[in-house]
Amino acid sequence: MTDGRAIGRSEPDSPTAIQVRGARVRNLRGIDVDVPLRQMVAIAGVSGSGKSSLAMGVLYAEGSRRYIEALSTYTRRRMTHAARAAVDSVRYVPAALALRQRPGVPGVRSTFGTSTELLNVLRVMFSRLGAHLCPNGHRLAPTIDVAAGLELTCPECGETFMPPGAESLAFNSEGACPTCSGIGSVRRIDDSTLIPDPSKTIADGAVVPWNVLGLSVMPQVVAEFGVRLDVPYTRLTDAEKDIVLNGPEEKRHIRVPTRSGRVFDLDFTYRNARRAVDEAMRNSDSERTLARVNRFITEQVCPSCHGTRVSDRVRGTQVSGIDIAEATAMALDEVVAWAPTVVDPLPAEMWAMARMIVSQLLGMAERLVQLGLGYLGLDRASSTLSTGERQRVQLARAVRNQTNGVLYVLDEPSIGLHPANVEGLVGVVRDLLRDGNSVVLVDHDVQVLREADWLIEIGPGSGTDGGTVLETGTVTDLASSPTSLIGGFLAGREPIVVREQAAPAEVFARGRIRLTTRPIHTVHALDVEIPKGRLTAITGMSGSGKTTLVLDSLVPALRARNGSGRLPGHVAVLDAADITRVNVVDATPIGINVRSTVATYTGILDDLRRAYAQTDEAVRRGLGAADFSYNTGSLRCPRCEGTGQVSLDVQFLPDVDIACPECEGARYDPAARDILLPAPGLANGIALPDLLELTVAQVVDLRLDLPRVRRKLRTLIDLGLGYLTLGEDTPALSGGEAQRLKLATELHRNQSDTLFVLDEPSVGLHPLDTRVLLGVIDRLGAKGATVVVIEHDLDMIANADHVIDLGPGGGQAGGRIVAVGTPREISETPGSVTGSYLGRVLDADASVRGRLPQQAIAPRPGV
Repeated sequence: MTDGRAIGRSEPDSPTAIQVRGARVRNLRGIDVDVPLRQMVAIAGVSGSGKSSLAMGVLYAEGSRRYIEALSTYTRRRMTHAARAAVDSVRYVPAALALRQRPGVPGVRSTFGTSTELLNVLRVMFSRLGAHLCPNGHRLAPTIDVAAGLELTCPECGETFMPPGAESLAFNSEGACPTCSGIGSVRRIDDSTLIPDPSKTIADGAVVPWNVLGLSVMPQVVAEFGVRLDVPYTRLTDAEKDIVLNGPEEKRHIRVPTRSGRVFDLDFTYRNARRAVDEAMRNSDSERTLARVNRFITEQVCPSCHGTRVSDRVRGTQVSGIDIAEATAMALDEVVAWAPTVVDPLPAEMWAMARMIVSQLLGMAERLVQLGLGYLGLDRASSTLSTGERQRVQLARAVRNQTNGVLYVLDEPSIGLHPANVEGLVGVVRDLLRDGNSVVLVDHDVQVLREADWLIEIGPGSGTDGGTVLETGTVTDLASSPTSLIGGFLAGREPIVVREQAAPAEVFARGRIRLTTRPIHTVHALDVEIPKGRLTAITGMSGSGKTTLVLDSLVPALRARNGSGRLPGHVAVLDAADITRVNVVDATPIGINVRSTVATYTGILDDLRRAYAQTDEAVRRGLGAADFSYNTGSLRCPRCEGTGQVSLDVQFLPDVDIACPECEGARYDPAARDILLPAPGLANGIALPDLLELTVAQVVDLRLDLPRVRRKLRTLIDLGLGYLTLGEDTPALSGGEAQRLKLATELHRNQSDTLFVLDEPSVGLHPLDTRVLLGVIDRLGAKGATVVVIEHDLDMIANADHVIDLGPGGGQAGGRIVAVGTPREISETPGSVTGSYLGRVLDADASVRGRLPQQAIAPRPGV
């Protein structure tokens, strides 16, 4: 270890490294490590090794906490911040900002244009350089008077007016469409859902909102208006139907009987069917209530603004013949090409101002384009962006802010990034460093890791087998290290193709799925064939149409066909032979709170609860399987109610979650430890709270006489998840861990009728973990499954049987099939951007295979 002043590039007397001593966050084993400042530092390691614990749990947590603690108490009360990290000391840590793997989902008013602040510049452009309409609808040519803040006088009608300012063009303020308030869509009550079965009488529940929204007395109230309750709704008069749907909000006196036989005389205000839904929508205060209301609501494009969000007045201003709605409908690449063309047509005295505005816009757009986001439209709702896209927006904004002395912690910044855009990512990082900042990133992409100035490798394994510093040094240092697990991949010594692929002539031998689509969004009409029982990779630049092809076309079409529904409107032909099941497996978190654990998700806890209920002690105490539930059972801890943690109110500081002092995080009452399950590996057996604290591999070693449990545990080990504890919270699992856990229940049945769709399954996976995933896919294939992966990772693509490459670019420049065939055929196709990168990987793999004995190329077990 150094003294913190020997690594990095800086002034001689300034600290050159963050000194971390005794870090024990999660599975870190009291590690000591120096993290160079003002350099690109990459933290590598297999899944679950402790990389994020060091990056987020120590470096970011301490950097952000110490900065906030330097603020006033008044300010701190209004900010959330991390608790003190479990570490002996952290010295020389700068103020820290984190760009997380899963940024928060933005609100309905956020768009790509607003989140990048590009729309702010466009508004200035239209307010200063635009041809505005006078109040009588006459268009005035652009003039320098607008910039000077002077009134304009219409040469046709003589009307004087102030041109709109930038803020008045915003859909989040006075420029909003009055119909949708700047959201672009309207939520309206769907009358067809109010009375879905007109053959029913009101007495039999024809008016559904009254039944599900707690208005069960409304039939009696509507009867007081003269509406018949015992006649099918379809036979009511138009006047009666109008009262049901639109009747007045008036009181009526009714008699309400109770279960005990008593009758109450009460006055109730009438809520017609539409008003009942409208009030429930406005007063909804929970997800459950919203779910009940949403069944009566349909969301439609705003009929006034047609989804543009802005008012007619805003759309009246034009620059170079287009309005701001048309400009924001462009992809960023198109805006970059269009913006410089607005200058020359303007009066000469406006050129300087116009060039300045255009220069500002292009400067902001440059990094976004380098990060591969040029295909996105400025009006694209931020909530529809992928996590990788949102993270790259954050990264570009960080560079634009030109901070100095900040520690940026990036969690998997290469997510969703095509290999062609990695150079742009590295360029953005270099910009942060050039401004005097420090960058620590957690990543698995070898292309990214090779660009690091310094590497810290955590390992060697996962969970309890990880948490130590395996290696530190430059790329060259790790590439030559015999103990480094990533070094062989950095040096190009490791084989990439590790599964037996179908011969080109045999790819479609087991049948095919054919899908033909009409044009939709920026995707042209497509005609694709996917081989049955094989691994197919769907590839291409970001925005090239991969998601549209698979998740918006193939998956819903198969589900509609198998559910006897209607095909999506843009799907022309679907021939799927005997595929009857579709299983989409993504990397979204499992569960929403700490009550979801590995044991509950896999069903292992249900088996264990039944086993414990059959022990002699449980029978003697009269305990059943339900008593062993930590959610509702009698043995759950009364203090934390089975969550294993309690929240402390620290007054002016944020609430702090700590392990429950009663059960010490075990979730169960101490009485549960008196009931022991026989285990050949232990003399006295083991209690359920203690069993849940063990890893999957450790539980297998106990040799419990529970065949179902052993089978499920073995499956988890085969998936490379043997390091997880049974009581581990599933929402905290990485994307790759969550994805493999979702597959755990699918490996023991015939899958010849199933299509598995894996959306970027390599996210968060070390190259060795990718090998484990490929082994899982082969096990599914052995059961007859057809597997489709949407993927950027070249290792995964190189192992596919069949590849469908879309492009050549993203957005308007994509949406076509560029190449189809085996990975080698893709690599030899001119015009395939993916193929140009894939060829290098395949050539390197061929070189490795030429040097290694065949047994050294076989897939390795997961670490």
